[in-house]
Amino acid sequence: MLLANFSGHPLEAGLDEAGRGCLAGPVFAAAVILPADFNPRFLNDSKQLSAKRRDALRPEICAQAVAWAVGQASVEEIGSINIAQASYLAMHRAVAALPLTPDHLLVDGNRFRAVAGIAHTCVVGGDGLYRHIAAASVLAKTFRDEHMAALAAEFPEYGWEQNAGYPTAQHRSAIRAHGPSPHHRMGFRLL
Repeated sequence: MLLANFSGHPLEAGLDEAGRGCLAGPVFAAAVILPADFNPRFLNDSKQLSAKRRDALRPEICAQAVAWAVGQASVEEIGSINIAQASYLAMHRAVAALPLTPDHLLVDGNRFRAVAGIAHTCVVGGDGLYRHIAAASVLAKTFRDEHMAALAAEFPEYGWEQNAGYPTAQHRSAIRAHGPSPHHRMGFRLL
């Protein structure tokens, strides 16, 4: 069973990103503050859920969260500042977009660049331990997948509606055949 809180602060936000290991597209992040009693049956790390389950959880999270927001960092920003810093930037943008200021940030992973004035704690595997980080992982993943599916309409040869820009054999084969798109991360090993 996932835990509700780490710090004891009622306005603790869970933070997670999606798309860090992709070859194409922006990196997305979400910040989520949940009510203490929010505990849907299938909530878990988004990587442990089917797309159907993630898509079913998203509106429930959005409707019942105390606050939530999504941020992103572009392919150009990833190329300019590196993927780790771009992930932090996307997380900072998600926190800044929240309609209220959290008392504490609980971040999935082992590193984070502090947000001025807000204490934070990093938890490796936090998306499988805490509800609000799991909720953030679901939002970051579903919003990013939706974005990549929209890009796939413009660049259908890469199969982004299925691989979301991750380095699958099919995606790499398409890069070999068609070359990179403007949405590919040129600083990454594409082939």
